[in-house]
Amino acid sequence: MESYRLTIHELARRLARRELSAVEATQAVLARTETTGAGINAYITVDAEGALAAAAAADGRLAAGDAPPLCGVPIAVKDLLCTKGLRTTCGSRILENFVPPYDATVVEKLRAAGAVIVGKSTMDEFAMGSANENCPLAVPRNPWNPDYICGGSSGGSAAAVAADLCAAALGTDTGGSIRQPASHCGVVGVKPTYGRISRYGLLAFASSLDQIGPLTKDVRDAALLLNVLSGHDRRDSTSVAQSVPDFTATLDHGVRGLKVGLPKEYFGFGLDPEVKAAVERAIELLTGAGAEVREISLPHTEYGVAAYYLIAPAEASSNLARYDGVRFGHRDHGARELNEMYCRSRSQGFGPEVKRRIIIGTYALSSGYYEAYYRKASQVRALIIEDYRRAFAQCDLIVSPVTPTPAWPLGAKSDDPLSMYLSDILTIPTNLAGLPGMSLPCGFSGRGLPIGLQLQAGHFQEELLLRAAAQLERELALTERRPPLA
Repeated sequence: MESYRLTIHELARRLARRELSAVEATQAVLARTETTGAGINAYITVDAEGALAAAAAADGRLAAGDAPPLCGVPIAVKDLLCTKGLRTTCGSRILENFVPPYDATVVEKLRAAGAVIVGKSTMDEFAMGSANENCPLAVPRNPWNPDYICGGSSGGSAAAVAADLCAAALGTDTGGSIRQPASHCGVVGVKPTYGRISRYGLLAFASSLDQIGPLTKDVRDAALLLNVLSGHDRRDSTSVAQSVPDFTATLDHGVRGLKVGLPKEYFGFGLDPEVKAAVERAIELLTGAGAEVREISLPHTEYGVAAYYLIAPAEASSNLARYDGVRFGHRDHGARELNEMYCRSRSQGFGPEVKRRIIIGTYALSSGYYEAYYRKASQVRALIIEDYRRAFAQCDLIVSPVTPTPAWPLGAKSDDPLSMYLSDILTIPTNLAGLPGMSLPCGFSGRGLPIGLQLQAGHFQEELLLRAAAQLERELALTERRPPLA
C-alpha cells in the first residue's frame, strides 16, 4: 500500500519498524498534493520546506528511540489556527499576507508530538459557510466528485484527508463545520465538548461556539489525535480543567447495554431518502450489536438555525472589528481620512458572506434591537440545552443524520443563503449546547457520494462517541473504500 494511504496508527507502526522514513512519507504526501491533489484545492498554503525539515527531525527522534505519538505523521491544519512563521489567512483577502508570531496551542501540541505540518487547509472565509465556496483564495472540491461541494467550513481539511493529501487534519466546528464536511467527504470528524481543547491561537468567528477537532481516516486516528490535543490551557479562559482519558482505551468495548436515542425531529420532512436509509441501516447494526434504541424528542430543534444565525453573527461582529486596517492585515492606502480608511479596507478585505454576517450581528446587538433579537436567541439556546438535558436522562447517545442531504453540485446554493443555512439544521444544536458530536461514514448515495451518521453525547463523553463509532466502523466496513481519484 502507498504510504500516503496509511492511517496514523498504520503509519506510526511502519515508521517505528523503520520500514519507512518520515521524510519518505512526507515526500509521498507532497508529491500527491502536487499531482492528484492539484484539482482538489485542499490547501491554501503548502509548506514543503518546513514539512521536510520537520520530517528529517522526526527521523532523528525515531532513530534515537525517542518517538512521541505523532512522530513523522503528515497533518494539515485549518487556515485559521496560528502557525508561527507560516502564513495564516482565515481564507480571507484581509489576512492574505498575515504571518503569525506564535503557534496556537493545538499547533504547539502537534509539534511536540512530532507531527509534520504539511500546510494550511482551505476554508470558508473566517469559517462562515457550509459548502466551502466562500473563499476568495481557493475553492476546494469533493474528492469523490470534483463537481460537488466538499462541505464547510473545514472543507479543505476534510478533502485533504479523503484524497490522501495528509494522514489527518485539524478543523474547527462552530455550527457543524467539522461534521458536515466529514460527512460529505466520507471521513471521520469529531467536534469535542466546548472547553475540551484549547482555543488559544484560533482566530475566532463566534467565541461561545467555536471548537477545534480532528478529521481522520478512521475512528482510532480520531482518538489518537484527541489524546494529543485535549487538556486545560491557562491561556484560554474557556478551557476546562477536565481530566483527559486515553480515548483509545475503550474502542473495543462495543455498544452492548448502551441506550441510543433517535430524535424524531431529525428524521422528519426534508430528509433525503438515501440519507434516511443509510442512517437506518447503521441503527439496525447498533441494535444487532446489543444497543437499546428508543425514540426521544428534542422539541426546539426547529429554532436552532434562527438562534444560531443571531448569536454567531453577533459574536462575529465583535470579533472581526479588530480587522480595521490599522494594526495588521489588509489596509487601503488611498484613503485620505480615518473613517474612509476603515470603510475601504474592510470593504476590500471581507467577502460578501462575511459582510452579510457582520451586518446581521451588528444589527442584532444594536440599541433597541438587542432584547428582541440577541437576548431572545440566547433564551432559545437555553431551551435547546434543556432539551438535551432531558434527552440524556433517557439515553447515553443520540444518533441521527449529519445533514439532510448528500453533497450538492458546486454553485447550486450560492445565490440562496437561507437554503445553505438550513443545511446545518441537524448540527447547530450540538454547538449551541456545547456538546461533543461526531460524523462517521455510514453509506453512499446513488451518485457515489458519502453519507455520514451523527453521534452526540453528554458533556465530556467523547469516549462514548468513539466507542459506538468504532463498533459501527467495524460493522459497516467502509474504511477501505477510497475516492476514485486518478
